[in-house]
Amino acid sequence: MRDFARLYTALDETTATNEKVAALADYFRSAPPADAAWAVHFLTGRRPKRLVSSPKLSAWAAEAAAIPMWLFEESHAAVGDLAETITLLLPDSGASSDRPLAHWVEERLLPLRGQDDAVQREELLRAWRELDRRERFVWNKLITGAFRVGASTRLVERALASASGVPEGAIAHRLMGGWEPTPEFFARLVTHDVRDADVSRPYPFHLASPLEARREDLGEAADWMVEWKWDGIRAQLIRRAGRTFLWSRGDELLSGGFPEVEEAGALLPDGTVIDGQLLPWDGEMPLPFSEMQRRIGRKAPNRKILAEVPVVLVAYDLLEEAGHDLRAVVLAERRRRLGVLLAATPSAGRLRLSPLLETPSWEAVTGARRGARALGAEGLMLKRRKSAYGVGRRKGDWWKWKVEPHSVDAVLLYAQPGSGRRAGLFTDYTFGVWDGERLVPFAKAYTGLTDEEIRRVDAFVRRNTLEKHGPLRVVKPELVFELAFEGIQTSSRHKSGIAVRFPRMARWRTDKRAADADSLEMVRRLLTPP
Repeated sequence: MRDFARLYTALDETTATNEKVAALADYFRSAPPADAAWAVHFLTGRRPKRLVSSPKLSAWAAEAAAIPMWLFEESHAAVGDLAETITLLLPDSGASSDRPLAHWVEERLLPLRGQDDAVQREELLRAWRELDRRERFVWNKLITGAFRVGASTRLVERALASASGVPEGAIAHRLMGGWEPTPEFFARLVTHDVRDADVSRPYPFHLASPLEARREDLGEAADWMVEWKWDGIRAQLIRRAGRTFLWSRGDELLSGGFPEVEEAGALLPDGTVIDGQLLPWDGEMPLPFSEMQRRIGRKAPNRKILAEVPVVLVAYDLLEEAGHDLRAVVLAERRRRLGVLLAATPSAGRLRLSPLLETPSWEAVTGARRGARALGAEGLMLKRRKSAYGVGRRKGDWWKWKVEPHSVDAVLLYAQPGSGRRAGLFTDYTFGVWDGERLVPFAKAYTGLTDEEIRRVDAFVRRNTLEKHGPLRVVKPELVFELAFEGIQTSSRHKSGIAVRFPRMARWRTDKRAADADSLEMVRRLLTPP
């Protein structure tokens, strides 16, 4: 635990990418394989779920710190993070643990699941006595299920490549799909043997960047493929060794959730991997994403939902053909082969080739983008015809050019403290719009403001709190913000009857009073595209 806690601290104390990679690489070179496997597990976002409830953790920590519960709760409200609060309040034990990370996870952490209160309490008190402050903090983060640190999966991949000499692309591929954090897994991860016995393993997804450059700076429009950007679930359909697998971009195996697509995948030849988008579909058009939400999370959808919300895979790319990795082949050729493959596959429309738009000029591309929202699309995808299929988000070859977001002027109604570096500040907000003479909660947002603006809003919240409900503050309805969001739909789960996609604060409207904010009637008009 000592070495992993030192790594956590090193990552937390620097913003320099090269320093983070160097710290990670040093750790992976020296850590035992069992520890390295768990470190990869946690650092790539596969943290365990909360094993002990917050009220129990708080009560036992207050007991260990010999302070009254009210003082612990006030401290938690000020700090904002439960793991950090416990770490700060517990007395210094003077101890430190040289036991490996694998011991702390496999023999101390995971066995807590399902234990009765007395066993959990004793185990936590014992752990806190055996760890120094830095180690306790990491332990508490794991216990609360809130482990995160400033190292992306891509930095972990770079560090593993540096430590092992295995190409970064191979590391990224081996980290895809399902795996368990065992010494054997780590040995396979850093081996120079290129064979991979896991037939289900997807490829790392190639991601597009938001278009920032002027279209004219991209060269000739004819050098690019232009497709609609749909709002669905990015996925890879894999057919290998007589079996079919469907993986989401979030590295989730979707087996059973979309049987119509898996059945169509079974018609593909062995050694095929297709990259595409899962979309609810009706005739020749996608259905709203709200319909897809009715399918998400269902492991075995019934006949009724399958009939009401049929799902297709709109295919973008062919990554593997007859068992051969095509990612280094230029996109134009991958696309040609994909078209031939789908034309020969009797999938009953469940595997659909993404249509290319006729865009002989940038003026035509711009015109197509203007009509995207009317078709239910988020905008356009621009892909260089000569591009390879990369790993992750690499600027230059793939761009997403979304339509301009919707925007609404809304009033701040409620505020809650943030977490991490924003702990102790009110940064999570709920906004309302006018429904007659009253303000109705409309959307929540927590991004878009500068640090200085956050401090000013935090000061306003503290001065103008009308009611307190736990960490939530009801504030005077005075501040107006312009909210931007990508999509809008009706919702029976929200008081306003409206739900929006990806809301964020575009700007603080200091020039407007609460009475000038928009109405629910105006918001409803956005439901019907022009």
